[in-house]
Amino acid sequence: MSGPEVEALLDVDELVEALGVAMADLSAGLASVPPRVAARVPEHAAMLAVMPAFLPSARALTTKIVSLFPENRDRPTHQALICCFDADTGTPLALMDGTYITAARTAAGSVLASLHLARSDARVLSIIGSGVQARAHARAFRRWSGLELVRIAARRRSATELLVAELVADGMPAEAAPTVEEAVRSADIVCAATHADRPVVRRSWLRPGTHVNSVGYNTAGEGEIDGEVLRDALIVVESRDAVLAPMPSGAVEIRRAIEAGIVTAECIHAEIGEIVAGTAEGRRDDQAITLYKSVGVAVQDAAAAALVLRAAASSGTGTSIDL
Repeated sequence: MSGPEVEALLDVDELVEALGVAMADLSAGLASVPPRVAARVPEHAAMLAVMPAFLPSARALTTKIVSLFPENRDRPTHQALICCFDADTGTPLALMDGTYITAARTAAGSVLASLHLARSDARVLSIIGSGVQARAHARAFRRWSGLELVRIAARRRSATELLVAELVADGMPAEAAPTVEEAVRSADIVCAATHADRPVVRRSWLRPGTHVNSVGYNTAGEGEIDGEVLRDALIVVESRDAVLAPMPSGAVEIRRAIEAGIVTAECIHAEIGEIVAGTAEGRRDDQAITLYKSVGVAVQDAAAAALVLRAAASSGTGTSIDL
């Protein structure tokens, strides 16, 4: 199935709900998700990764093959294919574009985390970045209850203004923030979606009660969140194993903060699946800083692919081939 077909079939609200189930299954040990492996392309600081998963609750057996080329400017930095197999026989069922799924499931994960970690009266959403993930996050938060304003801030002003214009044309209350710092300072919810090798979200910019979603991926430098945010925030992740893993997995921000002695591995409060399942607490009070650090896990792709496959079967979408 092509990218446009996948996009037409995947309902983001259904995806948020499906991710809640998938993440709870992952934290309960019910899903099989081995560490990702990757071939590196050093001259482009790039890689090609493979992410297999078995998600029993969705009967989803999938493998995503994803390239990450952070220097891309004329095409997405992440490009992917997802292969789906029959969970009872191992027979190949479908091959679908995974580029849209990667963006959509990452943004839906941020919505899921925000439902459990952001203040109930959150009104201003600031998105740092102007690429595929920034767009996906803006659209995923479209139906956030009480949303009054989406502020966009990025390195390139022209890209920021283009994204704002697209969102306004889609009926969203959006504007370009003068600076990244002002966007962060004014936000109730911050979504950092960059490849930054130095912080674009600093602790001194965060008001009490702010929730931060950080989905940016970087293999060097400090990452997009500074160590003081990690020191002071209630930290929630998809998987402890995933964020603490070495390359090509892991969160560089947490790794650097541990190396610097700012935090320890025990700084992670919970996995989002534990909070969804009720075995861990989410936000404790309206003054707390909360952080959801995402590195992406394969059960999210499996859950999304299962939704697409089910919708395609119902609608007759896609092209059948004999292998």
